[in-house]
Amino acid sequence: MNVIEQIKEKLGNKIKKYEEKNKKRFYFDISPSDIVSISKYLFDDIKLRFIIATGTDRRDGIEILYHFSDDKDGSVISFRVLITNKEKPEIETISHIIKGAEWIEREMWELLGINFKGHPNLKHLLLRDDWPEGDYPLRQGQGEGRK
Repeated sequence: MNVIEQIKEKLGNKIKKYEEKNKKRFYFDISPSDIVSISKYLFDDIKLRFIIATGTDRRDGIEILYHFSDDKDGSVISFRVLITNKEKPEIETISHIIKGAEWIEREMWELLGINFKGHPNLKHLLLRDDWPEGDYPLRQGQGEGRK
């Protein structure tokens, strides 16, 4: 059984949508409330490597893609969550499972305003310390000089 089949079998109805872009690129849509348990399974149980996470401000919410790699075959497996509350976007941190997620979560916190609940150190990473609170440069219609 390959990794994609293992993931499908293990996650079952936690998968809202599955898409195979090509033989090395796969996407799963999941609920934000499942990201911690799924990350733990991917990282601890089936030993996928966390590559990075990316955030995007969409019309219908804030999207986060968590990208993992199966280094045995070079495939990239991404898990997409959509946080629909754009006024107060929140999601649990995965940094207590994957230490390497700390910095990218800090970056998404300061640039998109996503609160990563339980994060040990949400403070500015790229912006200056006196950056205006509530001004998120990667949010639609926000950012210094765009108001």
